Amino acid sequence: MVDTILKIKKLYYSIGEVSEVTGLKAYVLRYWETEFKQLAPPKNRAGNRTYRQKDIDLIQKIKDLLYQQKFTIDGARNVLGGKDNMIMSQTKNKFSDKQKVILSKIREELKAILLVINE
Repeated sequence: MVDTILKIKKLYYSIGEVSEVTGLKAYVLRYWETEFKQLAPPKNRAGNRTYRQKDIDLIQKIKDLLYQQKFTIDGARNVLGGKDNMIMSQTKNKFSDKQKVILSKIREELKAILLVINE
């Protein structure tokens, strides 16, 4: 995850400051609030969002999942919610030993094909 380095350390940041630091438009940040329950910055008396450093770190993680790792919003939501590890462990337990060996061989053959294609 990319560390956020801000010029001035503050307790709260406005949506404009967060937008500038993360390189995301304000409407994207507002949309992500509707999609990710973990991202819920409180609002001040004037009704403006007040982001804390932990909110900015979460935004950077979401940005990485969506833009770099190419997750869908639903997939990123599952990763942030911890469901990703649960799904993977359930999937591993579904297969018999024979099926695991077959899948392993298929995986190795696909890797070999990729090496040939990339040459």
